[in-house]
Amino acid sequence: MPDAALPRPPKTAEVIAARLRGRIVRGELSTGSRLPPEAELQQQFGVSRPTLREAFRILEAESLLSVRRGARGGAQIVSPDRSVAARHVGSLLQVSGTTIGEVYEARMAIEPTAARMLALRGGPDEVRILRTHLRLLRTLVAGGPSADEWLRASARFHDLIVELCGNRALAVAAGVLREVAATHAAAAVARRPDTVTAMARAVRSYAQLTDFVEAGDGYGAERHWRTHMQVAGAMLFGAEALDLYGATGQ
Repeated sequence: MPDAALPRPPKTAEVIAARLRGRIVRGELSTGSRLPPEAELQQQFGVSRPTLREAFRILEAESLLSVRRGARGGAQIVSPDRSVAARHVGSLLQVSGTTIGEVYEARMAIEPTAARMLALRGGPDEVRILRTHLRLLRTLVAGGPSADEWLRASARFHDLIVELCGNRALAVAAGVLREVAATHAAAAVARRPDTVTAMARAVRSYAQLTDFVEAGDGYGAERHWRTHMQVAGAMLFGAEALDLYGATGQ
C-alpha cells in the first residue's frame, strides 16, 4: 500500500488534547475547575511547554478550555458550547449546498416527535415549566418586543420541548439545527410587516401544545406541533441556500 494511503499518526499535542478532552466530557474535570500548573502537566505528560500549549490551543478552539496568561492565569475548564457545534455543522451543511428549507425540514423530523414524547412522559413539573414560559411570552408580546427579543424567547420554547421530552440526544440535535438556522430566522422575522400579530398567533399555538402535553395526548401534541412548524416554515423559510456568513458580511 502506498505511504500516501496510510493515516497520519497523531501529533503529541493531539494525543494530550484527546486525553484531557476525555476527562472533561466524562466529568472528571468539572466546568470552572483549573488544570494543574503547566510545569506539573509537562512533567505528567513528559512534554515540552510548546507541545503542551499546542494541546491547550486545540481545546480552546473547541471551547473546552479557557487559558489566561500571566501570574494569575492558568487553564480553566469551560462548559461545551452548542454554538461551537452549530458552527461546525453549519459549515459542513453550507459546503454541501444545503438549503435553509432542508435545515428546517430536519427540525420538523425531530420536534413533533419530541412533543409526542413530552406529552407521554411529562408530568406536572414539565407543564409548569411550559406555562411559566408562556406567561413570559405573553408579557413580551404585550410590550411589543423587538425581533431579536422575540426570537430568543420563542426559540426557548422550542428548546424546552426537546429538553423536557426525556431524550438528551434529540435535545442537542434540535438545538444545533436551530442555531444553524438562527440568522435566517432573524432576517425572515424582520421582513414580516405583521410581526406582532404573528407573535400573538404563535403564543396561542404554544398554549395549545401545552394543553395537549398536560392532557397526556401524545398524538395530538405531535400532530399540532407538526402543523405549527409547517405553517411557520412556509412563512419564514424558502429554498435559498444556507448562508451562515453572508448576512453579516463576516
